[in-house]
Amino acid sequence: MATLNLATDHGPSQEAVNLSAFEQRLLNEYQRDFPLSPRPYAEIARQLGAQEAEVIAVLERLKRAGLISRVGAVVTPHKAGWSTLAAMAVPAERLEAVADLVNSYPEVNHNYEREHSLNLWFVVAAVDKARVRAVLKSIEDETGLEVLDLPLVEAYRLDLGFPLSWD
Repeated sequence: MATLNLATDHGPSQEAVNLSAFEQRLLNEYQRDFPLSPRPYAEIARQLGAQEAEVIAVLERLKRAGLISRVGAVVTPHKAGWSTLAAMAVPAERLEAVADLVNSYPEVNHNYEREHSLNLWFVVAAVDKARVRAVLKSIEDETGLEVLDLPLVEAYRLDLGFPLSWD
């Protein structure tokens, strides 16, 4: 299933506050059932009465504005590649630098701070378990901090799409 991920770590900027009817439809109607075709943006454009380039430009602007975090597939865990949830206890004075380092890995997503002794949480997704482990070890080696590996024990299917309110 391909989806639009509408959550971000930082929340939307002021630029994203006033959305056009086209932008609202794009966000609401393509959280689920994103077209799986060689040119999905052209298909969306056709369905919305727009041009492919306009759909791409709007999604890029909304991403820059912090309203969406990515456009991508949601794949059943461990069916294609491997992933794990990871957590670290990072001293407050190092949090930003460590988060930047963690974010520098293309295998890392969903990196966020939590109010807990384990205050930095992220997901590592890679081609296989060995690469996931290598990324975790590299982060440990570069930071000198332990990375807690919290692998999936049981999968649950969560539908994160929801109707958006434009009030």
